[in-house]
Amino acid sequence: MNISTIDSPRLRYLLQHNQQHLLCKGLKGIEKESLRISKHGHISQTDHPRALGSALTHPYITTDYSEALLEFITPPFENICDTLDFMQDIHQFVYQNLDNEMLLASSMPCGIDGDESIRIAEYGSSNIGQMKHIYRRGLWHRYGRTMQSIAGVHFNYSVPTDLWAILYDQEQSDLSLDEFIAKSYFGMIRNFQRKGWLILYLFGASPAICKQFFKSRPQLMSQFAEFNANTLYHPYATSLRMSDIGYKSKNQANLKIDYNSLNGYVESLSAAINTPYPEYETIGVKVDGNYQQLNSNILQIENEFYSTVRPKQIIQSGEKPTLALKRRGVCYVEIRSLDLDLFNPLGISENTCRFVEAFLLSCLLKDSPLQGENEQQINNDNQLTVANFGRKPNLELNQNGESILLQEWAMEIMDAIEPICEILDADNPDKPYLKALEQQQRLVDNPDLTPSAQILAGMSKNKQCFGDFGVTASTKYEAYFKDRELDAVKIQEFQQMAVTSLQQQKALEGNDKLGLDEFLAHYFAQH
Repeated sequence: MNISTIDSPRLRYLLQHNQQHLLCKGLKGIEKESLRISKHGHISQTDHPRALGSALTHPYITTDYSEALLEFITPPFENICDTLDFMQDIHQFVYQNLDNEMLLASSMPCGIDGDESIRIAEYGSSNIGQMKHIYRRGLWHRYGRTMQSIAGVHFNYSVPTDLWAILYDQEQSDLSLDEFIAKSYFGMIRNFQRKGWLILYLFGASPAICKQFFKSRPQLMSQFAEFNANTLYHPYATSLRMSDIGYKSKNQANLKIDYNSLNGYVESLSAAINTPYPEYETIGVKVDGNYQQLNSNILQIENEFYSTVRPKQIIQSGEKPTLALKRRGVCYVEIRSLDLDLFNPLGISENTCRFVEAFLLSCLLKDSPLQGENEQQINNDNQLTVANFGRKPNLELNQNGESILLQEWAMEIMDAIEPICEILDADNPDKPYLKALEQQQRLVDNPDLTPSAQILAGMSKNKQCFGDFGVTASTKYEAYFKDRELDAVKIQEFQQMAVTSLQQQKALEGNDKLGLDEFLAHYFAQH
């Protein structure tokens, strides 16, 4: 590796001081959502399976928006194979306890029959459980339930602890170490926002949508071409989940969240949580004694802000996420723009994880100017362009105010990632990081190899609608997990976690000292 050709001062410093091995110690965790569906592909109407434990208190198996939208969470591991092995164990345990149901392999839901077919998740009678349910009722009134039934994968990454001291020495910063860490994480986040469109191009797997998705919002159907009688699409789309009709929300388009510092982020997000919004005021908060939403502000809570990447801190019981960040800084980043991989039973592959890790390290090690006034809009426009038209020949994006071909910019990013992959591979003769990079370079060279293109090609070849294509994959993965026996010790561990979580929920419900109104008032009064 020729150090003189590397344009990252941080990476050059690590190599010059023979500390590059520290890059290998980052922690990786995965959160994966999947809808429970019937054998025919219809969204489940049943309760969260009791054998899986309490969705409120279980550390690894919970629900997201709906009662049917399972969410699996791994602990963070240094070796991504350990992370994926844990995710595999969760899937096998869950499949042992699903009654004539399976997990939908695609991000975009099919088999739904309008908003009313989507049951809002229930978390019991405790104050915190009721708060989680009310928040979801608010999302229904604001955005509809259908959008909330979309599933994705979140990749959580924590920078190696020992790396911070070296980078701190290199920069000779006047900040405290904790302030430097926060500043560096936000630099990483800004760079990810600039280049994160590449994740949609490479891993987007939602180029089509079932017509049923629009039953509660039929006015949106005219934006799309018809693939077949049951499916709409954009011919060059990569991730409609990340477009305006999917995971992103036009209601939040004018939010100006500050990513230039931790304090700026906390203050701007807190302002949105405390600023009334006339459209939501017409919904009402408590109507005829029943909560319709937590409040009528721009955001009810932090989680309502739909972003591709979030700074995160582990929260303590009842603590607001912004306060956790303010008190203890950034612990890790959560990447939220990955679709479920329809070609992998876990919804994410080892190659994807290795590429995303190297990509994030390149975002950390590269200089990261503060965001200018219009940069958020430029970043959002680039992401929407790639979500809707990413495979279009000669597609151009906006790089620092200048037009650039998507393929040209993508190769610039890949070139910056290559030396990081070499470092991460140093002790592994199989060179898995470089192989992951090479695989993604092929997708840049040939858009027909992307997951989004492969899905459309498979639908055409099999003469299937998008829903049937997803159910076919789901059925195959059901067999995959059921054919593999989970170790008896692990089964016992998961069973005990389920029992313990149910006991914890019951204890919460018995220990509430405040009424719900007072509890919510106390929660939002934290500062």
